[in-house]
Amino acid sequence: MSTSEPAATAASTAAESTTPSSAGAVGSNRWYLSAAPIVRALIRLCAPMAAGMIVGAVYNVINAGFIGSLHDTALLAAITFGTPLLGLVMAVGGVFGVGGGALISRLLGAAEKNPAEADEIKHASAVAVWGSVIAGAVFGVAGLLLLNPLVGLLGADAAAYAATASYVAVMLAFVPVLALTFCLEQLVRAEGAARQSMIGLILSTVGNLVFDVLFILVLHWGVAGAALAMGLSNVIAVIYYGAWLQRNSEFVSLSPRWFTLRGSILKPIFGVGVSELLQSSFLIVTSLVLNNLAVAYGDGPLAAMGVAVRIAQLPEFLVMGITIGVLPLLAYAYGKGDRERLNSALKAAAVAVGVIVLVFSTVVFVFREPVFELFSDDHAVLGIGLTILTAQLVAAIVNGLTGLMTSLFQATGRSVPAIVISMAQGVLFIPIVLLGNWWFGLAGIIWSLTVSEILVFLIGGGMWLASRRAIDRGLAEGSPERAEEALAMAEG
Repeated sequence: MSTSEPAATAASTAAESTTPSSAGAVGSNRWYLSAAPIVRALIRLCAPMAAGMIVGAVYNVINAGFIGSLHDTALLAAITFGTPLLGLVMAVGGVFGVGGGALISRLLGAAEKNPAEADEIKHASAVAVWGSVIAGAVFGVAGLLLLNPLVGLLGADAAAYAATASYVAVMLAFVPVLALTFCLEQLVRAEGAARQSMIGLILSTVGNLVFDVLFILVLHWGVAGAALAMGLSNVIAVIYYGAWLQRNSEFVSLSPRWFTLRGSILKPIFGVGVSELLQSSFLIVTSLVLNNLAVAYGDGPLAAMGVAVRIAQLPEFLVMGITIGVLPLLAYAYGKGDRERLNSALKAAAVAVGVIVLVFSTVVFVFREPVFELFSDDHAVLGIGLTILTAQLVAAIVNGLTGLMTSLFQATGRSVPAIVISMAQGVLFIPIVLLGNWWFGLAGIIWSLTVSEILVFLIGGGMWLASRRAIDRGLAEGSPERAEEALAMAEG
């Protein structure tokens, strides 16, 4: 018997207890994944995720205010130019964090029936952690060596070139830390510790604000100071997440001795993680294309889009909190072979997504003018903005359901459907927005995202229907490894 078996057996007993208090902090987290009532589990897992995202969004506004207080447009532009690169860095961490986290949650569920899976969790977590560090180091070094062409590729003009180069250079130096932060956050959530995930985000945000005051307002280091503040604040998050996992996790290991190149570990991590990378990459491309087309119609539509985006952020973050937060619950139920819990979680999450968007849309429609006047008193912006907001809210509900299907595919280790959805969101949008602009002008641009999201939802729904039998076979196996074999046979 391996030394991990007694711990796994104890964890199984704790997970199946009727109350979370009977098993301590870790057992409580596991109980929410394994046996808690679905609504209670969703609140526990999803609310902290949404709250953390909202905190991050508030910080982004405050951070821009710090830079804006220097009254230098080139500095604000530098942060804008560096944003796509930051998104790509987070996507690198997502390859290992989302892929590794989904695998770990499945293995945790499977460990309830087969304690031998505990060692596989150690391998999966070590690959995720050290893979994100290695990939981040390679990305950062390559970026620093190619700094000048990279800054040009980001679109920085002559006025903002020097500031952008400073901001990007410091950011690249911290890429391994940034990627590791995102990865560790996913591993913490994989254990069902959504509250601890939120605490890490808040600690990082508070640290970032303190460093911003020191580096920007006191030392006057400008955008380099902003990038340094971001890097050091992520060090705080890494320390918190790493310490929590070391103290509280019975299975996750951060030790490099568990690192492995076995296909049974690498394949599910990269299979799911690549979909996350593609999705983030296409979101960057989508944003760049949309902005470049809209600018031709003047400042009014651009301003209206900015206002509509800010208003729509609240339901989007709440919906993303559900679709991302439910992933560990789905993965755990799948690994455990609990079909009823998996289906109940899916239905409850889908209802929550629909209710959030419906309630918010109704409130905004009733109070549309006062809401918009909080951001702008320009009637031209108001007229266009209401149309843009309507299109975004329609897109939000189908996008939320698509995100839920993506989480299901990731949770069950079905990499191909997850990758197809991620690619479709970018591949379909570009021709649709170009044709919409050509045929219908500004209206075509406004509704292009809605049309593309509806098409992606239909594609995802078709793949979900086609995958149901294979997922049922995987549930019947009750083990991630055997489930993968069953799914492969079903698809063959």
